[in-house]
Amino acid sequence: MDQFLVAVELLRRPELVGLPVVVGGRGDPTERAVVSTASYEAREHGVRSGLALKLAVRRCPDAVFLPVDFPVYEAASAQVMETLRATPGAVVEVLGWDEAFVGVETGDPLAAARGIQAAVLEATGLHCSVGIGDTLVRAKIATDFGKPQGTFLLTRDNWMEVMGERPTTALWGVGSKIGGRLDAIGIRTVADLAGAEESELVAAFGPTNGPHLGRLGRGGGRSRPDDTPWVARAHGRETTYQSDLVTPEEVRAALVELATRVVDDCRREDRQVARVHLKIRFAPFFTFTKVRKLAAPTYDVEVVAQTAFELYLALDDARPVRLLGVRGEMVPPEGGY
Repeated sequence: MDQFLVAVELLRRPELVGLPVVVGGRGDPTERAVVSTASYEAREHGVRSGLALKLAVRRCPDAVFLPVDFPVYEAASAQVMETLRATPGAVVEVLGWDEAFVGVETGDPLAAARGIQAAVLEATGLHCSVGIGDTLVRAKIATDFGKPQGTFLLTRDNWMEVMGERPTTALWGVGSKIGGRLDAIGIRTVADLAGAEESELVAAFGPTNGPHLGRLGRGGGRSRPDDTPWVARAHGRETTYQSDLVTPEEVRAALVELATRVVDDCRREDRQVARVHLKIRFAPFFTFTKVRKLAAPTYDVEVVAQTAFELYLALDDARPVRLLGVRGEMVPPEGGY
């Protein structure tokens, strides 16, 4: 979907069409929060997802800031996915609330893509871009070349022509950290990665990740979507605090609040918490994650909160805390995943 959250907001605020619009936090750029989505007009000023709202307003002082409204976006997402599943013969694998793979058997993929775009627009009033590929990786990457409101075809035939000289970070799943490690062994472009010896990749990244990176460089991988229903492995909650937490007592109270919400989420799944993950961000911006397996699965909020608190204490760091997150990893469902 194109600028999904902003696009949904524009449906109910048409007077904002054509203006720089930023969705994030509570819509107040003086608070600690990040950009969830920015309109294309705002992106021209350097506003991107994940950017602090305080920086976003400096880059684009004339932007309109709106609060995140999850229920509205979830309803729009459900309508989009329902429309995709109505495509004749389609296999739909949902990636997130604004993205999915749609597998179709067709001799004219461009016509099929345009048909999907038209159906989504008619059903929801929202625009989408469609990447067309002979593997999921190629289709995913092609989407970026089609934005906004367009299509792009990326297959084995034009993969190297389009991607070969691009940096490895242009690949889906290769971030700056992995890109830096590849660069350190002389692999800088997609073509370099595609032609790398598997033994070299295994030595640097291991027997699983090494070959996987090689396949990414060639645009390989699965050629068919999987519509098996997704089953959650964990539930998490996190909060960025407008005022830093400065004492252990404040941190523990905040962890109890987060743990209560996490346990409620897991209880609705009827699956107990088996592992506790702590995410903590110290001021000004130092982030750590820690995890601990529980002695026994539980719905006990106090056990979850205390475990998270012990992970915090083990860091032995007295700096003020600006963000906390608690994630409860659940026992597998009956029959496994």
